[in-house]
Amino acid sequence: MPTRAEELREAVRLAVAATLGVTDVVQKMHHTIGGGPEVLGRPLEAIVKLISAPAYAGVKLVTNLVGSGLDVVLEQLGPVLGPGGDSEEQDLVIGALNGVVGDILAERSSTLAMTTGFRRAGKTLDVSQLGQVTGKLLVLVHGSSATDGCWSRKGAHHGEALEQEPALGLTWVALRYNSGRHVSINGREFAAALEQLVTSWPVPVTDVTILAHSMGGLVTRSACQLAEEQGLSWRKLLRSIVFLGTPHQGAPLERAGNVVGTLLGISRYSAPLTALAQIRSAGVTDLRFGLTRDDEWQTGDRFAHEADPRKLAALPSGVACFTIAATTAKAVTPTAVGDGLVPIASALGKHERPELSLAFEASRQVVLADLNHQDLLSDARVTKQLIEWLSTNC
Repeated sequence: MPTRAEELREAVRLAVAATLGVTDVVQKMHHTIGGGPEVLGRPLEAIVKLISAPAYAGVKLVTNLVGSGLDVVLEQLGPVLGPGGDSEEQDLVIGALNGVVGDILAERSSTLAMTTGFRRAGKTLDVSQLGQVTGKLLVLVHGSSATDGCWSRKGAHHGEALEQEPALGLTWVALRYNSGRHVSINGREFAAALEQLVTSWPVPVTDVTILAHSMGGLVTRSACQLAEEQGLSWRKLLRSIVFLGTPHQGAPLERAGNVVGTLLGISRYSAPLTALAQIRSAGVTDLRFGLTRDDEWQTGDRFAHEADPRKLAALPSGVACFTIAATTAKAVTPTAVGDGLVPIASALGKHERPELSLAFEASRQVVLADLNHQDLLSDARVTKQLIEWLSTNC
C-alpha cells in the first residue's frame, strides 16, 4: 500500500501530464485553424507558430515547475502525512483510476497501479492466517474500473452469502487486478496466481468455482484458455463459472467511443482532439468486442475503426457455465435492452456469427428485470439464483 505522500505525488504527476497533453492539443488546433485554408497552402501557419510559441512554452514551463516543486514538497512531508489510507472511498478512486489509465500507470511503475493478487475482507490474502477453510475455493473476479471491494455493496456480499451455505462448503477469496491493462494480460496473471494459490492452500483443493462480474468474466475466460494451454492443475479442478453481466460480445459504449474518435480524425481541424478521445485504457478498448486473447489485439491499432478480430469464442469445456443478464426495464420482454452498460444478448453470449456464440444451456441463463449493471453485485435475486445453481454443481 503506497504512503499518503506517494499517492499525492502520483496524483500531481498525472495532473501535470494531463495539463501538458491538453496544452499540446490546443496548440495543434491553434496552428491548424490560424494557418489559413489548406487550398492556399496554409500561408499563415509559420507566423502563427512563431507568435504563439512563447505562450505555449510558458504554459508548459510553469506546469513542469509547479509539478516539480510539489513533488519535492510532498517528498519532504512524507513522514508527516503518514501511511496511505485503506478506506472504501480511496478504493473506489483507485479502481476507477486503474480502469481508465491503468495501463499507463503500470508502464510507469506507478505506486497507484494495482497489482494482481488475492484478497479477503479488504486485506491482502495470507493463507496462514485464514483459520478453518474448506477444499472448495470460490474465487470472485471484479469488473472494469473496480476492485475486490465492489463485492461488498448495500449490505450484501455474494461471497459471504455463498460461504454461509453449509451445503456448498465454499471458502471465498477475491481477485484484485489492474483492469486498465489488456484482458489477456490480466488473464495470464490470474491463471498463474490461482495456480500458486491452489498449491499453497492449507488443505487439498478439490473444487474451484469462479464468480465473475462484467470484465471479470472476460478475464476468467482468458485465464481458462491459458490454463488449458499451459496444463495448470487448477483447470482440472474447475467445476463452475457464473458470469454476471459479462460483455461476452462487447459493450456498445466502447464501440461508440471508437466511432467518435474516428470521426474526429476526418477533419484536420478536429484531428488534434483524437488525442483526448484516445484517453482510454487497453482494458477499455478490449471491451469493444470482448477480446480475451493476445493475438486479438497485438496485430492492429486498438483505436482504429476495424472489424471484430476474433476468430473463435467458446466456453471452457467440462465446466458448468452459468450467466445472469440484467435489464433496467421493469419487465423482461423481447424489446428489453440491457443493464445500462451491457446488452442482454452480449451477456448471454449470443452472436450472429455461430463461431463467436457461447453455448450456454437454457437452464443456465437468466435475465433479471429492474436491475442495472452494478445492482448485479448486491441484488437478493442474484444471490438466490447463485445458491440454486451451485447447490447442484458444487
